[in-house]
Amino acid sequence: MKKSNLLFTLLLSSAISVMAQTSSKLIPLTERVNVQTDSARVNQIIDHCWVAVGTKKTHAIQRDYTVMFNRQPSYRFELKADDNTLQGYAEGETKGRAEFSYCYATAADFKNLPVDAYRKAQITKTVYHHGKGACEQGSSREYQFSIYVPTTLDEGVSTIFAQWHGMPDRTLVQTPEGEIKQLTVDEFVKLDEQMTFKKNMGHDKVLKRDKAGTPVTDKAGNPVYKIGKANGWLVEQGGYPPLAFGFSNGWFYIKANSDRKWLTDKDDRCNVNPEKAEVMQPSTSAYKASTIAYKQPFAQFPKACWVTFKVHIDWTVYGGEAETILKPGLLDVRMSYVEKGKAVEKKLVDRQSILIGRNDKDGYYFKFGIYRVGNSQVPVCYNLAGYAEK
Repeated sequence: MKKSNLLFTLLLSSAISVMAQTSSKLIPLTERVNVQTDSARVNQIIDHCWVAVGTKKTHAIQRDYTVMFNRQPSYRFELKADDNTLQGYAEGETKGRAEFSYCYATAADFKNLPVDAYRKAQITKTVYHHGKGACEQGSSREYQFSIYVPTTLDEGVSTIFAQWHGMPDRTLVQTPEGEIKQLTVDEFVKLDEQMTFKKNMGHDKVLKRDKAGTPVTDKAGNPVYKIGKANGWLVEQGGYPPLAFGFSNGWFYIKANSDRKWLTDKDDRCNVNPEKAEVMQPSTSAYKASTIAYKQPFAQFPKACWVTFKVHIDWTVYGGEAETILKPGLLDVRMSYVEKGKAVEKKLVDRQSILIGRNDKDGYYFKFGIYRVGNSQVPVCYNLAGYAEK
């Protein structure tokens, strides 16, 4: 085949593929990345800025040509009743997730590092710390994103559609004697060889044996271990998102959380209820604060139109190991949309001083999509688009 004919064939094939995708209206995005332990491959990066996390079901995340944003397809997120795949905070409780993460790392981020840097980052669950999309602890940042809520969305949904997440450092540990220690990466790797961490708790490694008493090995011939009893070690795992936009029990809310403890106390469930809390009246514990910065009845939230949020955050400055607040944070939120052909803009949070963030050495990163919480199985579906930060 002549080169000109081959080129024409390839171009025609590409054009047909694009037209076929566009005509199908909804294009499933099924690649997933565990940003803590995996780097993103080229085919897993969406529009040069996202990777997807959560359930892989074809309906969960789709490129949507039926709901356009600025003449471009938006992202459709959906969880059905039986799509919860995560264990909740309480025993028997479940959560569901289908989200985009703006923060992730690629193989190129490890190119000039020591050869074992990636393996160690996998063990410490800090692969994404080496990549793009994080903002520094105590910094200031502006964000923008848009949501399209259909009129069919049930007001009983319990979902976070946008959240800023902390970046915990698992080399911060607590011994069975209660001593908090900041380990080096190599020290943590050695500790990991001795035990298994399930969430934030250390468990003994127990060598599996067959009926004859022979140690079980995997295909590579390495011993296989099962998780034994808890041994008293704790590891920094993080906590509630420092900032979340969501719907809960008939309310739209914006919630800010703060934790000044050096090693997060997972038993401290200081997390204010949007339905019951008063605006800007924080619920506090010894180290934490949880504040509803804004709330509005779900029935009043604009439907069947694009609602754009512009957010300014000055993240709280913490004192590290001293567990102090050096400087409170600040939050400013504007909401805009078009109603009956008229542009509407509202100030939801007016440069309010607020405790917002975590006492980690690293910063924060943005995610949006569906994070269904509180054991809810109410179906959720909406569209998101238009993210920017600076």
